[in-house]
Amino acid sequence: MSVFLLVHGAWHGAWCWEKIIPSLESAGHQVITIDLPGHGEDQTPISEVTLDEYANRVVAVIDELDREVILVGHSMGGIAVSQAAEYRPNRIESLVYITAFLFKNGQNMIDVIPPHPYVQISEDGSSITVPADKVKDMLYNNCRDEDVAKALSQWKVQAMSPLLAPVHLTERNFGQIPRYYIECLRDHSLSIDTQRQMQAASPCKEVFSLDTDHTPLLSTPDELCSILLKKI
Repeated sequence: MSVFLLVHGAWHGAWCWEKIIPSLESAGHQVITIDLPGHGEDQTPISEVTLDEYANRVVAVIDELDREVILVGHSMGGIAVSQAAEYRPNRIESLVYITAFLFKNGQNMIDVIPPHPYVQISEDGSSITVPADKVKDMLYNNCRDEDVAKALSQWKVQAMSPLLAPVHLTERNFGQIPRYYIECLRDHSLSIDTQRQMQAASPCKEVFSLDTDHTPLLSTPDELCSILLKKI
């Protein structure tokens, strides 16, 4: 049995993994999902949301367990799992990036991710969001309309601070953990070119491809679980 710790991306919360959990649990694994600070049901104010707070939330869960975890990050959640891995390298069996931010030491979002035309920055610069009529095309272009509507009903604005903070990673810690990348070929949020540039800069043990959008957790959960269960 493995322990999967699943970390969501921007605007999302633990709720986004609901289609993934049953398959992993039915295969005998333990699954843990969390709300990062300021996401889901967590009420942390935008002004207090930082990359370190993200990482500390992940680390707090790891510290409560008596075994190593497979740490999985989707999208923006990639920076949270990378930074947490630097802090607890001996407690992580492997890192899995699902069309996720995979940065090198010292990089932040501006260094790696091209600006997206749909993303709107708040007037005070503290948060970002996406107009409701653009969300499906950007993140859910292969998802069912009912899944898009349900997701949108649970969205929260995304704090800018974690996206601007550089990750602090070392070869001694983060660099020793096996990494896997699941790329999504029809991703309108994080282009396949950008995904592959990150993979080239931070080589992974293995790369898997899904012919779907940015959110395979909702669009192709069975195919995603097949990779997690059989390959990683």
